[in-house]
Formats: sequence, C-alpha cells, structure tokens
Amino acid sequence: MTITITAFERSPDGGKGLARDTRVRWALEEVGQPYEVRLVSFGAMKGPAHLALHPFGQIPTYEEGDLALFETGAIVFHIAQRHAGLLPDDANARARAITWMFAAVNTVEPPILELVTARILEGDKPWHAERLPLVEDRIRDRLKQLSVRLGDADWLDGAFSAGDLMMVSVLLRLKSSGILDEYPNLAAYLARGETRPAYMRAFAAQLAVNTARAS
Repeated sequence: MTITITAFERSPDGGKGLARDTRVRWALEEVGQPYEVRLVSFGAMKGPAHLALHPFGQIPTYEEGDLALFETGAIVFHIAQRHAGLLPDDANARARAITWMFAAVNTVEPPILELVTARILEGDKPWHAERLPLVEDRIRDRLKQLSVRLGDADWLDGAFSAGDLMMVSVLLRLKSSGILDEYPNLAAYLARGETRPAYMRAFAAQLAVNTARAS
C-alpha cells in the first residue's frame, strides 16, 4: 500500500529541516520505504478534510490504506515497528530505544519549544529580557543530563535507533542558538545524525519543496 504523508506547502523555516514532516521522511528513508507527499496550505490545514486526519490541524499526517495517524512520535513508532532498521531485535534494547523516543519529545523538547516561543512570539513583551535566561537555563539543565548520559558514545544505546532519530530531530531546533555548542559531545551527536544518508535524503526532499515554492 502506498504511504502518503502531509507536509507544509511552504514551511515556516524555509526548508531547514525543522518542520516535523522531516522526522517522518527520515524514518521512511531509514527503513527504505517509498512514500508520497501531499502538500497542504495553512488554510487547508484548518479545513474539514485535513482535520479529519489531524484533529489539531497540524502536519504531518500518515496514511497507509485504512490507517491514518498523526503526531510524529506515533508515526515514527509505527514505522519502526512495521519495518526493520529503527528498533533492535533484542526485547530489552527495543524497550530502551522506545524509552528514548518518549524522552526526546516529553522531556528534552518542551523547554526547547519554550525557547522558540520566547524568542519569536514574546520578543516584544516587557518581561522578555528577564524570562529568556530562565528558559535557556532550563534547556541547559536537560542538555547537561543528556550529555552525561551520552558520554563518548556515538548513539544513546548501542546502534542508531528510532530513539536517536527523535532526539536528533529535537536537538536540531537548537542548532542556531549556540547553546548546543556548550556541549561538544551533543553537537557531535547531532552532526552524526545529520550526516546519515537517510537524513540527508529527507532534508533534501523537504528543502526542494520550499526552494521550488520560493522560485
């Protein structure tokens, strides 16, 4: 059955790989599954057809036959369960990889998204200058813990897994902030993720959409 995902008709980041469809593209590239992309405008995202797939009017969605999914964590988990390449065969290692998927989106990502909000949406607020360092320090707390856990390993738990895919995707949002550079092993970890051929294909595909739309 053909896999179809949705993506921004024009991504707010201009194709830098931060839109969440990149995570799904990357997962599909890692497991070697072909897919089609249906581009959605901001207006269409709030229309009945898209809301039937994603009740919160966001992207991406995933369709395969009668199955329709939303939320990148759930989609990547589904892909990893259905196709070899993103979860270990050993039951305990598999459980740990899934744990890292949850840790990425539930523990590490929230303060990073808070920084995005603070910088982009709250920059004109009178309390912005006082709030921003607090947000940045909360990120540093998480990164310090993650840095200690990673140590000098290439990946979080043995071989690359869906846990690393999700964690790298989350850390990408810090790439331009300079904060990640304070943790050299995490910066190197991110770079390893970005140089994986599957990620490079996913990134190029998302960039191509936005480049074409801009021309």
